[in-house]
Amino acid sequence: MKLETLAVHAGYHVDTSTGAIIAPVNLSMTFQRAVDGSYPGGYIYSRLNNPNREALERCAAALEGGAAAAAFSSGSAAAMSVFQALSPTDHVIAPKDAFYGTADLLRDLFARWGLETTFLDMTDPANVRQAIQSKTKLVWVETPSNPLLKITDIAAVAEIAHEAGALCVCDNTWATPVLQNPFQFGADLIVHASAKYLGGHCDAAGGLVIARHDDCFFSKVRKVQTVGGAVGAALDCWLVRRGIRTLPYRMRGHSDNALRIARFLCQHDEVEAVYYPGLAGHPGHKIAARQMRQFGGMISFQIKGGMKEAFEVVAKTRVFTRASSLGGTESLIEHRASLESGGTRTPENLIRLSVGLENVDDLVEDLAQALTD
Repeated sequence: MKLETLAVHAGYHVDTSTGAIIAPVNLSMTFQRAVDGSYPGGYIYSRLNNPNREALERCAAALEGGAAAAAFSSGSAAAMSVFQALSPTDHVIAPKDAFYGTADLLRDLFARWGLETTFLDMTDPANVRQAIQSKTKLVWVETPSNPLLKITDIAAVAEIAHEAGALCVCDNTWATPVLQNPFQFGADLIVHASAKYLGGHCDAAGGLVIARHDDCFFSKVRKVQTVGGAVGAALDCWLVRRGIRTLPYRMRGHSDNALRIARFLCQHDEVEAVYYPGLAGHPGHKIAARQMRQFGGMISFQIKGGMKEAFEVVAKTRVFTRASSLGGTESLIEHRASLESGGTRTPENLIRLSVGLENVDDLVEDLAQALTD
């Protein structure tokens, strides 16, 4: 089935007890046992399995073309499960420009646990090859990256990782399976913050790890999920699965709006730089065009001036809402560096946009007036 059909149907089935075509939210924590101690319904305890979580996992695996998926309570929990499936003293390679929460996990929690990480500019695969060690077990890719929208050649990095006997993991949150399929380029695992574009309405937390093969490493991820207990809640999983039904059409709208806004920003006198891979002048545009269908709904730009001027622009928008998240139907704007922890690499004059599904003329007009002195 094509992507649009999978988005509507994968993981769903008609409820046999009522005939409902939309599965109900199953909030039960525990399930009845048979007299002999077995579980004839197939469910034991909500930490181990739940009908809504299983439906989301089946859907996510189908969308990405993977063999299995595990749903977590957040994107950070999903990322953490991958690192927890490694061993102390293992070596990880990760991009310098990436979601600050992922970097925090590696620099703080897992460094104290004994996991070693090398952060580098992953836009040049040669840097990855140079950083490979005998104990390198995982190469983490995030493309487009947060917040500078850098592009990594997934196929090139995956090949280097596999030559070293390491796994290639791709955070596909910003692209989603609608725009980019990392398994087609050699990735072994895909991670999503499913609260973002997959859910699409800023009303459900969650994360996903999707495996190309249901192998030994993924079984370790699954064990972290069930034993660690950071599982996706039934209602959140139900909401994310519902949001996925419109994902293909939403992503096209986000991408169309963002490209129009990026072009507008490029021409504005108060804008110093624009970061959007759909622009022909973006250094990663050719690679992005090869591995993406469209270029997504996220834009970052630097204004002329510093933090003060950036805050002034953010304060003046009327349609864009000042908030830290992304992927919803509403457009969001934020001064990124002020949110991130100490030591952030984000420029102080950088503003990040999550472009929503409003009329693009209204969004352009809103930014135009906010950029006016």
